[in-house]
Amino acid sequence: MKPIWEKENKHLHHILLQADHPLLFKELMHLLKTSKSNQGELKRRLRKRVKKGEIVRVGGNRYGLPEKMDLVIGRFKGHREGYGFVIPDDPGESDIYIGAKHLNEAMHGDRVGVRIEERKADGKREGRIIRVLEHARKQLVGRYEEAPNYGFVVPSDNRIVHDVLISPEHRGVAKPNDIVLTEIIKYPTKRRNPEGKILQVLGDAETTGIDTEIVIHSYALTDRFPKEVIEAAKQVEEGLSPEVIQQRIDLRALPTVTIDGEDARDFDDAVSIEKTEDGIRLWVHIADVAHFVPEGGALDVEAFQRGTSIYFPDKVLPMLPEQLSNGICSLKPNEDRLCLSAQIDFDSQGKPRAYQLFESVIRSDERMTYTAVWKIIRHLDPALRMRYVALLPQFEWMEALAKNLHKGRLQRGCLDFDLPEPKILVGPDGETLDILRDERNFAHQLIEEFMLAANETVARHLTDRHIPMLYRIHEPPSPERIAAFNELIVLCGLGQHKIGNQVNSKALSKILEDIKGHREEPLINQVLLRSMRQARYAEDNTGHFGLASEAYTHFTSPIRRYPDLVIHRILKETMRGPQSDEKKNAWKEKLPEIARQASERERIAVDAERELIQQKKVRFMANKIGFAYTGLITGVTAFGLFVLLEDVFVEGLVHISSLHDDYYVHDEKSHRLVGRSRKRSYQLGQTVNVVVAQADVEKWQIDLNIVQQKQRRRKKS
Repeated sequence: MKPIWEKENKHLHHILLQADHPLLFKELMHLLKTSKSNQGELKRRLRKRVKKGEIVRVGGNRYGLPEKMDLVIGRFKGHREGYGFVIPDDPGESDIYIGAKHLNEAMHGDRVGVRIEERKADGKREGRIIRVLEHARKQLVGRYEEAPNYGFVVPSDNRIVHDVLISPEHRGVAKPNDIVLTEIIKYPTKRRNPEGKILQVLGDAETTGIDTEIVIHSYALTDRFPKEVIEAAKQVEEGLSPEVIQQRIDLRALPTVTIDGEDARDFDDAVSIEKTEDGIRLWVHIADVAHFVPEGGALDVEAFQRGTSIYFPDKVLPMLPEQLSNGICSLKPNEDRLCLSAQIDFDSQGKPRAYQLFESVIRSDERMTYTAVWKIIRHLDPALRMRYVALLPQFEWMEALAKNLHKGRLQRGCLDFDLPEPKILVGPDGETLDILRDERNFAHQLIEEFMLAANETVARHLTDRHIPMLYRIHEPPSPERIAAFNELIVLCGLGQHKIGNQVNSKALSKILEDIKGHREEPLINQVLLRSMRQARYAEDNTGHFGLASEAYTHFTSPIRRYPDLVIHRILKETMRGPQSDEKKNAWKEKLPEIARQASERERIAVDAERELIQQKKVRFMANKIGFAYTGLITGVTAFGLFVLLEDVFVEGLVHISSLHDDYYVHDEKSHRLVGRSRKRSYQLGQTVNVVVAQADVEKWQIDLNIVQQKQRRRKKS
């Protein structure tokens, strides 16, 4: 017999939906027929659903549905100027602007309920935060300062607009200008700043590597594991027993390689390939992490909480302890390893014809790098080709297959963005040495194509069998974003490529293909990427717009992504026979929470990585004041121009107040600033000469000034 609270949970939404007023707890107990012995469990269930935003608790201990109160639930994203936006939980809804006077005690990152107060003709919405459902942080990092009778912490995250008051008894050993970790003991109100207690001094503002510590503590991250997790990792046996190997398909004799970056330490995927009579057979081998991380154990609980590994320029925060991620789960060369393998047969045009999914044991022959493979297949490097002569046929088959797979993806409408990422070179002491474009070569694309093929194969396999699973979904961009994109391509003289009302990835993919080699290519790639919604995890399949895929999942990185580990567990269950209805129902109940948690942890990881990179850029440019650069205007706003520098992969702001030769006005439609008197203009995509004026670490902002004549870059004195 099912526990009474499962029945209560099932009927709760219906009862609140039918009610004509927010219900008291005792009214809910009566309507749900909850006994006194189960009221504690009902309270716990209510708290959980209030935390998720599914139910809103209002004054007088009453409960109701947010939609009946005309509330939208989402995350508040603050701005250093005091206003902000609420990003709704429902990805189909547009963001809601919140003016500074309507924050109602919310801080950046808080989960809130917001009431819409104005809907504009262009679809934009403005609202007022009615209630903070969940504070995002109990701690924050900032610079400690002192006033005559009290201290205060200026948050390092400039999206938190309140200084935190520190009473003398809560100061600890902090001194002015120290970077400190602060516990929030009272949250802000309309009339009072938050109050805090200093927990730890992280260092002073000039300490090398302090930016990494700031981000780690700001996002409540850690590179340390609890004692019970370390103990669980130690219990994992390093070797593989003959009994385990005998239960698997033995592929140790199959030529197999891993291909990763030079600095990679955990290898969770390997590939094998062979020529067939009418095509190519590819094997994608993925580390069988699920074999070593039992569901519900200490390792699993910790991995669920972390959600993903986080990669900083000078540190990695792994999802799993090093004993697993760099040990028994890592597909090191010349060592037996357990895998889940996807064997896919392709015809001569790269079209999949058949596949098999199975548990395997492999033995990687070589740990290859992208650079080495690139030199072998494209530069025909004689020394490398001699060293890996036994693998040359495999590399040639891989190149041919990857080209066909890529061509096929483009034909179906996959969006192929070509945007360089920053590569931050860090010295042994943590100091940033340089910031370059992280150039990608065909070897990166080769592995990407193989991983995409494996992910789609697994998604299609589980979907066709109606097995509950975790999808990677990506919704189409909003009509407003596409309208803005249309304006840009018209401005760039590419009006023939305008997108119609029915947005489809094939049309966008054709634009990206047609503009290759154009001067505006990097700009259009960047603007289109910004127009895209964020991909996320979900238990229901709505397809992946960016990949033009009807069903997609993440299967290929279980060492560093929790969703992949979940897919492995589901897949392994199906390999042992048909799933029972009881097992299917169990997954249906668990998957929504896993999807929500994984998506949220992914967003946190992306934000933390992006924030640290920006901080490192600003600190690096603080030593370049007065240096002259050439750059490309990548953004035009009413307050100035964003310029991406050529020699250093860094973007800065030319504030409109620094343009002294005229009064400039913002022409929003043509994406330019135009001088009223002299009619000089600065337009999106234009090349300009600039000089570094300021690098403000607290605002994470680099200020540039336009120079009218190109200057030679000054040497560092």
